[in-house]
Amino acid sequence: MSHDKDNIMVVVSSPSGVGKTTLTKKIQQKYETFKISVSHTTRSPRSNEIDGVDYHFITDKKFKELVKQKKFYEYAKIFDNYYGTLKETVDTVIKNNDIIFDIDWQGNKQLSKFKNLKLIKIFLIAKNKEELRKRLVKRNQNTLEEIEKRLNAFEKDIKNWIDYDYVIINENLDACFKQIENIISSNKKNSIFLS
Repeated sequence: MSHDKDNIMVVVSSPSGVGKTTLTKKIQQKYETFKISVSHTTRSPRSNEIDGVDYHFITDKKFKELVKQKKFYEYAKIFDNYYGTLKETVDTVIKNNDIIFDIDWQGNKQLSKFKNLKLIKIFLIAKNKEELRKRLVKRNQNTLEEIEKRLNAFEKDIKNWIDYDYVIINENLDACFKQIENIISSNKKNSIFLS
């Protein structure tokens, strides 16, 4: 795969509930050069999600077919559902845009194997586990059982920070967003991020 040498790929990962989806959407809304890589998933859409915008919602059978055909740059099973990044989509988008990936550490490990991808890897963490619990309860998207699963995964998730170029504690959304902007600015030629 070849792409415009100035276009970059930013990976944003975090334990569930730390704010990666909110922050990736903020980048895309503010900077028209950035497109979010829309993952395929086998989970059901939440009430506020749109197929093709938030995710491509597909069946378990279809997902496994795509895996067998080696169509994904990365995929992982997370909390009983599969998520994956289609090669074709990324290869098309990167020709004219920067890409931001909202993926977990498992996906980052797989993406990192493709040495031709120009990746900037950012890992977000919450101040502590109790803060994460508050956020997961407040967002009101998960059952108590799902929240416990996500909290139990927290310890394993944060051990993977070492695979990233940058680690940011997301205590304040605006401050965290500014840090991400600064990271992108320092890594992008002809940067629109310079203030």
